[in-house]
Amino acid sequence: MPANQTRSRARERSNVLNRAEFMSLNQPLKSSSAEARGAARRPSQRLQQSQNQQGANAQHESPENNKERKELPEEDCMQLNPSFKGIAMNSLLAIDICMSKRLGVCAHSTSSWGSVRSMVKLLALTGHGIPWVFGTIVCLTRSNTLAGQEVLVNLLLALLLDVMTVAGMQKLVKRKGPWEMAPSFLDYLAMDIYSFPAAHASRAVMVSKFLLAHLVLAVPLRILLVLWAVLVGMSRVLLGRHHLTDVGCGFALGFLHYSLVEMVWLSSNTCQNLISIGTFNWSPLY
Repeated sequence: MPANQTRSRARERSNVLNRAEFMSLNQPLKSSSAEARGAARRPSQRLQQSQNQQGANAQHESPENNKERKELPEEDCMQLNPSFKGIAMNSLLAIDICMSKRLGVCAHSTSSWGSVRSMVKLLALTGHGIPWVFGTIVCLTRSNTLAGQEVLVNLLLALLLDVMTVAGMQKLVKRKGPWEMAPSFLDYLAMDIYSFPAAHASRAVMVSKFLLAHLVLAVPLRILLVLWAVLVGMSRVLLGRHHLTDVGCGFALGFLHYSLVEMVWLSSNTCQNLISIGTFNWSPLY
């Protein structure tokens, strides 16, 4: 027995793996298995941490933000049971847009009626507000009769009323035309930027009705004046600037402006006072 023990000790000493620098090779791989288990547990721990963080953020959110999420805009909500009135209005608007686009045959030079685009633009220019306002002022400065000055002053007030009313309504509605077109320089001056209502149509009807009521004209001229008002309104549709409903509302607004001017018609004395103020010749003691 003592001999065997001495032999086993000698073998252990002679074994290279029993040295101190090689002792780590004989130990089991406990750390590697632990690391593998930890790596397997890390994704689940990260998922739990992210869920807990989201829950905490949801709790810290204010009730106003929750209301904003719940209350979606009406445009994004689907009306599952629309009313008959809503269906009828949407159908009429769709028909209006479709017909207005089809009638815009002079919208561009490459359109089907692009060859007559310049003539249609010239016709539309006759109903623009800037030429009518400045033309009325020029005629007023050259008029020598009290009756003529009275008519011209009331016409000028009617034109200014038309420009301001249409500009205010267009600013409120902000409806764009059937074709995307940038307004011209004259349109910016007359504040005729949007589509509804049609300013040219309103002005043409108001002017034609005013001239028919206060000027003595022959029958052919009266017919031409009415035809001019209708063509001016339709020219804006052909140019792709307005919808058909814009022109129709413009015609109705023109009749309304004429009625208002007739109701508040300024007398000759009032017109003379206004002319004196405008020419800086007004003397209040005279």
